[in-house]
Amino acid sequence: MTVFEELKRRGLIAQTTHEEKIKQILENEQCKFYIGFDATADSLHVGHFLQLIVMKRLQQAGHIPIALLGTGTTMIGDPTGRTDMRQMLSKDEINSNAERFKNQISKFIDFSNNKAMVVQNGNWLLNLNYIEFLRKVGRYFSVNKMLTAECVKSRMQNGLSFLEFNYMIMQSYDFLKLYQDFNCKIQLGGDDQWSNILGGIDLIRRVEQEEAYGLTLTLLTTKDGKKMGKTQKGALWLDPEKCSPYEFFQYWRNVDDADVIKCLKLLTFIPIEEIESMEQWEGSKLNDAKEMLAFELTKMVHGEKAANESLQTAKSLFSNKIDDENMPTTNLSDDNFEDNNIGILNMLVMCNLCKSNGEARRLVVQGGISINGEKITEPKTMLNKNQFLNGLTIKKGKKVFHRVTLK
Repeated sequence: MTVFEELKRRGLIAQTTHEEKIKQILENEQCKFYIGFDATADSLHVGHFLQLIVMKRLQQAGHIPIALLGTGTTMIGDPTGRTDMRQMLSKDEINSNAERFKNQISKFIDFSNNKAMVVQNGNWLLNLNYIEFLRKVGRYFSVNKMLTAECVKSRMQNGLSFLEFNYMIMQSYDFLKLYQDFNCKIQLGGDDQWSNILGGIDLIRRVEQEEAYGLTLTLLTTKDGKKMGKTQKGALWLDPEKCSPYEFFQYWRNVDDADVIKCLKLLTFIPIEEIESMEQWEGSKLNDAKEMLAFELTKMVHGEKAANESLQTAKSLFSNKIDDENMPTTNLSDDNFEDNNIGILNMLVMCNLCKSNGEARRLVVQGGISINGEKITEPKTMLNKNQFLNGLTIKKGKKVFHRVTLK
């Protein structure tokens, strides 16, 4: 099975501009391709993880990935999927984020011996002369056509700034620049990047009179069409300081039954034939598939040791044999207590187990919280500082465990 056939069979490909030509290139040539990562945060998240998996697959097939870090485009901000303008970051913040991205990407992609490249678009975007750029590149873009792009249309009612309106032109210029400098012929991205990718292909055709190609990847969504990777703390980050290996493991261990086989196909390197044989699994067998998914993904992101520890902790908690060492933990300080006491609602919010006191109140009243095995149903419950000296274990619902200690 060729790498293109593998991508298709696993459901990783959403759209292609020239399917047969891309298939021919990936199966018969060594090509350079790129994926862009705007440095909008200090860690990659699980949405990027799917793209890293595809980069790794193509590299294993002999192709050369280019990881484009958006130190220039992040100064503007992609309006795709947004209801408002992104937070403006400083150059120092963006460069720091990009450096973190590079380190995380290096866990998946081999950059030795010219097997891959990492470049920053700030190297060419930040030094552009505005008038010159408009004459050189802007003249090829039709405003009428840009207004039909989904990423623009979705923002028109709420207001799209002129700053963001330039994003498509910037990203298109990236593709042209990578084509000219490195003979990069294929751009990959999430399916929500389709309009931006088409803009770059059209620009290359107009400027160079040559053909380039685009391929979008399936977005990681639930059976209901919602994006996966949202936790109580926000995004499912790849940085262990922002999302512990155990929390990462538990997210995948608890995916919906309807999503586990799809996730195994999209995100793991387990042979596709083996995964397809699981498609008829039900009940406890699906729990085995979830455990396999959680272990494989945790191993890839955090290493085999962390995956084994997370698996052992999960099994211990399931059998009520608490493993404190690897459980997610919040350390409280004296400042968190008033008269040596802290309310149960405040503590749940501090531990990021609830987003607000209102949510915490509902959870307590409904019997969804236990402390050291004892169910708490009174939202006015106060906990004394001395109770934390040896640590407390919170159980939220049936599957979420959290340790709280005193510094």
